[in-house]
Amino acid sequence: MKILVTGTAGFIGFYLAKRLLGKGYEVVGLDNINDYYDVGLKYGRLKELGIDSDKIEPNKRVDSTIDGHCFYKMDLADSKAVNKLFAEEKFDAVCNLAAQAGVRYSLENPMAYIQSNLTGFANILEGCRNHDVENLCYASSSSVYGLNKSMPFKVSDSVDHPVSLYAATKKSNELMAHTYSHLYGIRTTGLRFFTVYGPWGRPDMAPMLFADAILNGRPINVFNYGKMERDFTYVDDIVEGVVHVIEKPADPDENFDFHHPDPAASPAPYRVYNIGNGSPVKLMDFITTLEKHLGKKAQMNMMPMQPGDVEATWADTSALENHFGYRPQTGLDEGIGKFVEWYKGFYKV
Repeated sequence: MKILVTGTAGFIGFYLAKRLLGKGYEVVGLDNINDYYDVGLKYGRLKELGIDSDKIEPNKRVDSTIDGHCFYKMDLADSKAVNKLFAEEKFDAVCNLAAQAGVRYSLENPMAYIQSNLTGFANILEGCRNHDVENLCYASSSSVYGLNKSMPFKVSDSVDHPVSLYAATKKSNELMAHTYSHLYGIRTTGLRFFTVYGPWGRPDMAPMLFADAILNGRPINVFNYGKMERDFTYVDDIVEGVVHVIEKPADPDENFDFHHPDPAASPAPYRVYNIGNGSPVKLMDFITTLEKHLGKKAQMNMMPMQPGDVEATWADTSALENHFGYRPQTGLDEGIGKFVEWYKGFYKV
């Protein structure tokens, strides 16, 4: 297969491209390399994928030193450029991981989420429709569960009460995908990612924020006074699940009940899954594990809950397990150990 992976300068996209190349697939990477966080980290990931940053120009193909890989710096909101890309490269499958990320940033810059997550995703769907790509996997988010406090989160739960614009755009992606599955037969699979961590992670997320502050003697901000839980999932486990989904795209649900419709399935070739560890971790336990591997205690600013945030996430991954044999393998202690080892090496601590 020739696979378009969007967001390859991002955290999960970078790992997915590496994994697919290792399996012998041809991978076309795409990213707009925006400055939402340190572009040096993004270029560092691309370098690991064999992409020379000096050769990168907007909307131009850059061939990698790794066989079967090339990269485009492109904004998904540019419909003409995206359509030209689909026409020229002729993909067998698409995995859309590019998005404006971050719940808290969506309070400050909402239009960035409209452009990237809605307009950009619409252009991906149109690219698939107009160029006969029938296999689309895309990133949704655990944030769609919003006000739901029923644990663990199930894909059969209602997701009608988002508490951030970021979450609302991700639910919108699921609805848009279903429409294209129904109208045009595109096989779409949405993956609701829970809290992903590991080496090369995002600087705006807890592991990187906390490690930087702890090692530099600054206090960390601990929201909701530490009474938080997250379904932390190691990046390799996430990527393994994504690969399974790409290799086995969605089929129609032959047993779909039109009188009691399952929101995660359809008579169209459409599916939505949770992808996480299936085991929530208390935030304070996460901090303790990070302190252990850093060899240094954290100073803490205990703070109230931030707008748009939720107290806990916990993934029911049974559907992904049943359909694909998905089983996370990496425990928190092992995963944090790998993250800290990479962090100290990359930032020369």
